[in-house]
Amino acid sequence: MALRRFCRLVVLTGCMLGASAVSGFSAKESGQTTSGLPLPRYVSLKSDHVNVRAGPTKDNDVAWVYTRSSLPVEITAEFENWRRVRDSEGAEGWVYHSLLSGRRTAVITMKAKDELAPLYDRADPTSAVAARLQAGVVAQVKKCVNGWCRVIGNGFDGWIEQQRLWGVYADEKVD
Repeated sequence: MALRRFCRLVVLTGCMLGASAVSGFSAKESGQTTSGLPLPRYVSLKSDHVNVRAGPTKDNDVAWVYTRSSLPVEITAEFENWRRVRDSEGAEGWVYHSLLSGRRTAVITMKAKDELAPLYDRADPTSAVAARLQAGVVAQVKKCVNGWCRVIGNGFDGWIEQQRLWGVYADEKVD
């Protein structure tokens, strides 16, 4: 864990240095993105081995490696074929675009780690509870509407309050 915190510091420092050295990496600066897609936006990891670098080139050191496919990340900047991403813990770094997927996933979040999030049969808190999910569970997001999201995963399928998810924006509609 201490190593991960150290890596985050390295990545954040590298991103700050890289940002001043790389022109046009942010939509805010240029008004356009390389991909033509909006920033920020959520995507997921395509592979179970994704190198996260301190800057947007292969010349930059690998700060850490994600080892879980389908993990949601938020793209916060683009530079050529590189995307700066942030994970649910706040860690940031640069990832090559082909290692990311447009498939929407989310992480279950709770105020207390030992609390369970109810998953309902319908987008209604009075409907039957289909399952209870732990914080940190990753689910595929199928649809979000009116503050509720339908999510599926290994052994579960149902509706959860949108505020319980990291990987979708508040009041975002997902089809």
